[in-house]
Amino acid sequence: MSIAIKRVYEPAAPTDGYRVLVDRLWPRGLKKEDAALDEWTKELAPSTALRKWFGHDPARWEGFRHRYASELDAVAEYWRPLATQSSRHQITLLYGARDEEHNHAVALKCYLDAWLKVHGPH
Repeated sequence: MSIAIKRVYEPAAPTDGYRVLVDRLWPRGLKKEDAALDEWTKELAPSTALRKWFGHDPARWEGFRHRYASELDAVAEYWRPLATQSSRHQITLLYGARDEEHNHAVALKCYLDAWLKVHGPH
């Protein structure tokens, strides 16, 4: 299977598989029942300091990805089960940001894909 990303405001689909919100804050204007979540893992979101530093500025994207990867290295207990599960089931990482190319869910997916490529689905 695989890991996908999707804005949490988009309708849920059967092809989403296991839906995980990876934002620290609940998305504005979204009712909990409309989110159709299987899990909300706030711990996978970037720290408040990193999020504010980045500010969704594309010029800071590479620096953000590097710093966020360092933060993810410290919380493997939260992402490793999802990485492992993705070998058997579709996982969709949900986020609320407007920018669909420069957000932490994109960086998290890249991080997980790279980890799986090296370590496999243990």
